Amino acid sequence: MSTVNVAVVGLGFMGITHLKAYRQIPNVRIAALCDAVRLPVDGVLAAPGGNIGSDDTLSFDMTQVRATHHLEDLLADASIDLIDICVPTLAHPKLAIAALEAGKHVICEKPLARTAAAAREIAAAAALSNGFFMPAMCIRFWPEYVWLKQAIDEHTYGRVLAARFRRVSESPAWGREHFFDGAKSGGAILDLHIHDVDFVQFCFGRPVAVFAQGFSQYSGEIDHVVAQYQVASGAIVSAEGGWVMGDGHGFEMAFTVIFENATVDFNCTRGPEGLRLYEKDQQARTIQLPPGDGYLAELSYMIQCIRDGIPPRTVTGNDGASAVEICEAEGESIRTGRVVVI
Repeated sequence: MSTVNVAVVGLGFMGITHLKAYRQIPNVRIAALCDAVRLPVDGVLAAPGGNIGSDDTLSFDMTQVRATHHLEDLLADASIDLIDICVPTLAHPKLAIAALEAGKHVICEKPLARTAAAAREIAAAAALSNGFFMPAMCIRFWPEYVWLKQAIDEHTYGRVLAARFRRVSESPAWGREHFFDGAKSGGAILDLHIHDVDFVQFCFGRPVAVFAQGFSQYSGEIDHVVAQYQVASGAIVSAEGGWVMGDGHGFEMAFTVIFENATVDFNCTRGPEGLRLYEKDQQARTIQLPPGDGYLAELSYMIQCIRDGIPPRTVTGNDGASAVEICEAEGESIRTGRVVVI
């Protein structure tokens, strides 16, 4: 396949973010744009604010890009190879399953679904489809996290003794009609914290059990959570996430991992100095990584899978469903005050 034709469904913050990434990937053509409400005006699509990335507008030659309010139009178009779903969470199952049943390749934003049961339905449809499927769990592809995963797998600094992950922000200034309705979004535990939940299972396997504490501030669901995981290796693993930080705090993603022979500390607020390594008997140093972010890396990977005819393995539909299940176990632990076996 020389060129992969992509249709992006949902033109909010994440849809715009994906569109910007696709423009950096060779042999990708943005063939169609789909949104129930907003479409480009005179070829211009304004970018809503978000926690990462710029607010630049995007311009399209609408003689070359199809625009529609209806997914069905795209499923009937044999020229479209990949459907990229960036709509609000509640719509994921209907749209993803329809696209998979139509034989399209599909990438779907996180969380995979509002409930684990619905997420499992998507994973089941993916298993039966001729198209490839991947949840957009971008942290598995984020450069600093890729570096950490490799260090853990290769025991570069010995085994992991403890690992702490953190993802916090002010309350979202965009999409509040969705995010602040917990019945729709699941709150910060499911929309924001789930990134670290998934990365924990990526690095340490699916946790055996979890104990969590948290509270609601905006959504009626859990908007701030601290979770402690029991993992097979015996490492002390925890994650904190939420969107209740005070005005002016901004967005922060970070981790600290204590190995037998080194400590690694990452914080996105330090910019180019973000990833720091502290080894025994050596001076602390900054780890410099190639430019790029997880959005570009994950979409490049999906495109390459399609071109090579090899299903995605870095993250699967079952992984996306498992992350929702772990978040639900954390919610149960918060409600009951007990350790929950997963």
